[in-house]
Amino acid sequence: MSNPGQFPDENTTDGEFARQEDAFRHWVRRDGSTPFTPDPDRYHLYVSLACPWAHRTLIARRFKNLESVIGVTVVDPVRDERGWAFRNGDGFSADPINGFQFLSEAYLASDPQFRGRWTVPVLWDKQTKRIVNNSEDDICRMFNDEFPGGDDRTPDLFPKRLAHEQEELSQLIYARVNNGVYRAGFATKQPAYERAVRRLFETLDSLEERLARQRYLFGPVPVETDWRLFCTLVRFDAVYHGHFKCNLRRIADYPNLQGYVQDLYQQPGIADTVNLDHIKRHYYVTHTEINPTQIVPLGPVLKLDAPHGRDEAFAEG
Repeated sequence: MSNPGQFPDENTTDGEFARQEDAFRHWVRRDGSTPFTPDPDRYHLYVSLACPWAHRTLIARRFKNLESVIGVTVVDPVRDERGWAFRNGDGFSADPINGFQFLSEAYLASDPQFRGRWTVPVLWDKQTKRIVNNSEDDICRMFNDEFPGGDDRTPDLFPKRLAHEQEELSQLIYARVNNGVYRAGFATKQPAYERAVRRLFETLDSLEERLARQRYLFGPVPVETDWRLFCTLVRFDAVYHGHFKCNLRRIADYPNLQGYVQDLYQQPGIADTVNLDHIKRHYYVTHTEINPTQIVPLGPVLKLDAPHGRDEAFAEG
């Protein structure tokens, strides 16, 4: 008997998961070249704390000191056939901007003909009452380059001197790690699953070696590529290892990757963006094709607050 998969419209005939393209790719520009200018309190971010893609935009918003400039609303981590919902609960809330009950309303208000999956993150424009962008890559770049929320002391997540090398590594991490865990978990045929898992662990092995030589992916300071990797790694042992069958090894079995995750988690403000309750309840309750019982596991114990020693190991001087 064939398995239609969690998202049948995003599976190929050979069982591969083929993620849908982001539909809204408008840009906020400080030079006025688009209708969307980076005015304070004009934009609102809709996110799920469970979603690694949305998580990355929260981290960029925090590092660029945009929390007083761009509001945020968190959806219920448990999603059903109606999509992400706005409800009041532990760590999530009703929509204070539009009074939407479901994120789908934002999509249909922006494009009544939209027929794709309603995904987070969403950058909403309160002035034109529409979605500006639903690509986490674009949103992080706009937060870094276009919004004057911080000052010269905020970290540059996309330093120009690394542009080519960073883009190359980010694309590799997206294809084989960020999306790689989904290609394993949502595969509907054995060969497709095995290809995804082998590529995933080949890449993790390579990253483990890279992080043996330097504290972060490009040296002593983390950039956006580090945070895109972190958002997958911090979920890995709790969700992807078991739920998505990415179980050749745990992140805890990689000394450098484990220390790296702890190091990034312990950066100021980052722990507040990680909600393991939302993460586990979303994946284990929502993905009924994978986990029909909807039982949420108690473990594992991750010890993200434990000493990692990477600051001493790679101290300058």
